[in-house]
Amino acid sequence: MSDAIRKAASVIAARDAAEGFEILVLERGPTSRFLPGYLAFPGGSVEPEDGARAERWFGSADEAARACAVRELVEEVGLALTGVGVEVAAEEPLARIDADPPSAGQLPEIAHWIAPPQVPVRFDARFFALEAPDLLELRPDGSETAGAWWMSPRTLLADWEAGRRRLYWPTYFTVSAIAACASLSDLFALHIETREPDDEELKRLPRSTFWQDSE
Repeated sequence: MSDAIRKAASVIAARDAAEGFEILVLERGPTSRFLPGYLAFPGGSVEPEDGARAERWFGSADEAARACAVRELVEEVGLALTGVGVEVAAEEPLARIDADPPSAGQLPEIAHWIAPPQVPVRFDARFFALEAPDLLELRPDGSETAGAWWMSPRTLLADWEAGRRRLYWPTYFTVSAIAACASLSDLFALHIETREPDDEELKRLPRSTFWQDSE
């Protein structure tokens, strides 16, 4: 166990669909040190350079987590967020973002997770929502991200309940809250009150929801 907490960010990209909306999920690569094979949202640790990016894109280094979310979307699935919206990342995508940076309003924060001390890899993670257009080509990096696709949050929960997918507690809890939304407008207005699992949930839910060593 470690007392060190890493700043992090995740992006909950969503698009209109027949079932209301779909969200972008990825499968962590098998060599990932933390939660290999689990489904998650694009995201990762805040890097030192994200402070400078935040100043250029959002006007303040305090927005480093938001800048991290934008960068991770490029690195993990090949999508770039600019002032005009989400597009497939071209050559030098961060330079493209520099030329037309997004606004903070395009990435509203809907959840803030701080891992408890007993978690082996601790994150202070902010989750941001993002509206995406249809027909975007996803380009998972093949190492950190084994695959990426769009799916209904309700379908994702059904797959998890059937044992076909693995979700870690913050992802499971967040997807459960998102699944209750009827539209993208509901999603963007969402504020998730995060919490740790209670005793009943620790007994009822699969061990893999809390511990990555579970088969």
